[in-house]
Amino acid sequence: QLQLVESGGGVVQLGGSLRLSCTTSGLTLERYAIGWFRQAPGDEREGVSCISASGLMTNYADSVKGRFNISRDNARNTVYLQIHRLKLEDTALYYCAAVDPIRFLQDVCDPFGSWGQGTQVTVSA
Repeated sequence: QLQLVESGGGVVQLGGSLRLSCTTSGLTLERYAIGWFRQAPGDEREGVSCISASGLMTNYADSVKGRFNISRDNARNTVYLQIHRLKLEDTALYYCAAVDPIRFLQDVCDPFGSWGQGTQVTVSA
């Protein structure tokens, strides 16, 4: 079973930047489309961005377009989420997960499998 580990979160000032990483041990990520999701206190978990196994296809939630960039380095078995111009509303626990590749072709990030611990991003004013 694919078990993903997120890292790179922290406390960042408003307008700052951060890069999150998603990796796994054992199984290789290169076969999987991967998505980043986030959950703020009191809110439901929402999809942020997804990337195909090849890295050629990506999508983004409207709220993060132009500020977030998803990428992957299959040689390093890692998927990244680069975040720029952080807003207060970006404060959340960020998770990565494998996503259904067929649904991804329909521009839907549909996660499957278990969730990791996540990495906390806190934006300070």
